Amino acid sequence: MEPHHGADPDPAAGGVTDAAATELVAHRPMLYGLAYRILGSAHDADDVLQDAYLRWRSADRAAVADPRRYLSRVVTHLAMDVLRRRQAARETYVGPWLPEPVPSATLAPDEAAEQRESLSIAALHLLERLTPAQRAVFVLHTAFGLPYAEIADALDRSEADCRQLHRRAAARLADGAARRPVGPAAQRRLLTGLLAAARQGDVATLTAMLAADVTAWSDGGGRVKAAPRPVHGAAKVARFLAGVYAPDATLDARPVEVNGGPAVVVRSSTMFHVLALAAHDDGVSGIYLISNPDKLQLVSGARP
Repeated sequence: MEPHHGADPDPAAGGVTDAAATELVAHRPMLYGLAYRILGSAHDADDVLQDAYLRWRSADRAAVADPRRYLSRVVTHLAMDVLRRRQAARETYVGPWLPEPVPSATLAPDEAAEQRESLSIAALHLLERLTPAQRAVFVLHTAFGLPYAEIADALDRSEADCRQLHRRAAARLADGAARRPVGPAAQRRLLTGLLAAARQGDVATLTAMLAADVTAWSDGGGRVKAAPRPVHGAAKVARFLAGVYAPDATLDARPVEVNGGPAVVVRSSTMFHVLALAAHDDGVSGIYLISNPDKLQLVSGARP
């Protein structure tokens, strides 16, 4: 993934002449993808890379045998520090917290399909269940395929400890693991059908599309109107969606690709948000409405 907000000095801003910035730019897509996966925030990931650049610039680079490994270590530690501070302050966040959506066009083109799966809104939301250490180990091993020995070096932990952290992370993320997720094409069809039924107030059709244990999350961050708590169960979620998308002549919806998968940018005279979902063979299992303006800067140009 490429950065989006970089501030001066930003080695990605062009006209790079110093060796430190040149080296960082060479590894930036991987480093940004690492920071974003750990944090679920493009803005925070940019800040982490900026701090990493400053540390790399002041380091004794002649003594660094493997710049990629060194920079991965720095980015991991910085991202974990940010995540700890954010989790400590989570009690002050108004309502549910959802990841910041990132246009798929900004993804690193050489990432494999299985790496893209770890970037979905649903996957990043699940990672919020983990401790910072668990999240870092899970991302490094699952998304980037790093061996435990290298992860142990990056986190200043033993290899056995990292294996245990990964096992615990996998166990905490195991909910619904037996269900088969649907592919992008099916997700697009479900998004289209879901919105159409909701705009018509067709609660019966909505209920039929939803898994029995579906949950809908709305993230307004206290900045805009949003459901203060998650909504659980097919009947309640169907009524919730019908209420959100009640007939409105000003409402427009534009399909977009965010975080490697389909989503919809919804605009009207009273709302602006990104709608994404998770779906399995038994129906839509998770619905994510991201309307916090601070998290919509990267999709604000995606007008219907």
